[in-house]
Amino acid sequence: PSDKKTVRTLFSPIVLPSSVVSEMSPLQKKLLTYRRSSEQRKMRNQLRIDQGFKVYHRTMEEKYQRHPPPPIPELPSTEIYLFMKKCVLSKPVAPIQQQWLTSVLASVPQSLMEGRDRALLAEKLLGEITEDYEKSMRRFKVRSVLIKPDIKGLEDEEEAPLPLLPLGLDFSRPWHKSFIQARKKILSNLHILHPVMRSLLGFGYAAFSSFSIVDFSSFRLKGPVDCESLRADVTLSCFKAEEKLLNMWYQKILDLFSHKGALSGVKLNQLDSFYNCVSTLMSNQVKQFLTRMTEAFVKLFDPEDRSCLPLFKMELTLDENKMEFYPSFEDLEEAIFSIVNCIGQTLQNIQTVRSWLLGDSITLNTELPSHVIAWARSTLKKSIRDNLEGPKEYFENYVERYGWLVDGTAEAQIERFKAEEHSFDEYT
Repeated sequence: PSDKKTVRTLFSPIVLPSSVVSEMSPLQKKLLTYRRSSEQRKMRNQLRIDQGFKVYHRTMEEKYQRHPPPPIPELPSTEIYLFMKKCVLSKPVAPIQQQWLTSVLASVPQSLMEGRDRALLAEKLLGEITEDYEKSMRRFKVRSVLIKPDIKGLEDEEEAPLPLLPLGLDFSRPWHKSFIQARKKILSNLHILHPVMRSLLGFGYAAFSSFSIVDFSSFRLKGPVDCESLRADVTLSCFKAEEKLLNMWYQKILDLFSHKGALSGVKLNQLDSFYNCVSTLMSNQVKQFLTRMTEAFVKLFDPEDRSCLPLFKMELTLDENKMEFYPSFEDLEEAIFSIVNCIGQTLQNIQTVRSWLLGDSITLNTELPSHVIAWARSTLKKSIRDNLEGPKEYFENYVERYGWLVDGTAEAQIERFKAEEHSFDEYT
């Protein structure tokens, strides 16, 4: 048709201006004509390609309208996440630097690196470190790239998103300066490293490690004893033990401080803190010793091990028409508690070294800790009650069978019988 444009009608003939034509040589005219022809050829090819794409798209559109393709199935979110996680894990990670492994090996003592087996073990450990590093890097990559959806099927997946950085928090270190100052002050007043303190520790260990206030193993061997006798024996033993410790342990400490070189390196303004350190060390040693003695005494009443359980004399008495045990259960309990108090009152009047040097009367704080006393009383109370279940049952059975003979019941029956009229056989 005449109205249809063609490739030929889109381009007009090549007509050069007269001025240009007159100035060009024949060779230049020929080159210019060839260049123009080449450009027009490229434009025609592009037009053909564009028209071909238009025809193709129109054809395919008509085809899909007549026969639409089936919908693409959507993958479950679980499979999508697992697939993406697999893709992320498959990406390579930066290997651990060799200098890091070298630094790890440098921190191991040389004695642990000697020998062929040790070298193989170190190589194996470095392999485990490298493997753990790669696993951590891959897990970090998953946590930083993916966000695990909160859906069913991913409960066992541990990769949670990385925690967000806290906002609005002050990460400055205003405490650091005061910490350094306090640390310097502590180091300047810390006298526990002084040679005298080491000697005090040695004296205390030699005196208290194998020493005992009372020979608890002899309680069972003595057989049944009464409470007052046992309490008197424990009191005497504590007195003798205190006297022996003062002549042995405490006298060595006083001799140590009698020498001129005892305070070498201690400044004049540090004497108070130095002697406070000495008193604290001595107090702690005595308290630990008394605590150990208390625990040993309480262990005698262990219900699971009765091989060392003390035996107490208890008499069934008849007094004013009443049967009872002597001592009573309450008196027995208090007598046993008094032994704990007796142990705790040992070594309670020891002068401090500073007080001994100056002639004062200040004593060490060697009181048995309150929580140790509370524990000992509660433990003994339960153990004593458990061990007295047998005597209580025996006493109740005895009272039930024979109590009517002494509580006035039998006498009342006799008087009533005598006041009544009975036959000769009944009297007999």
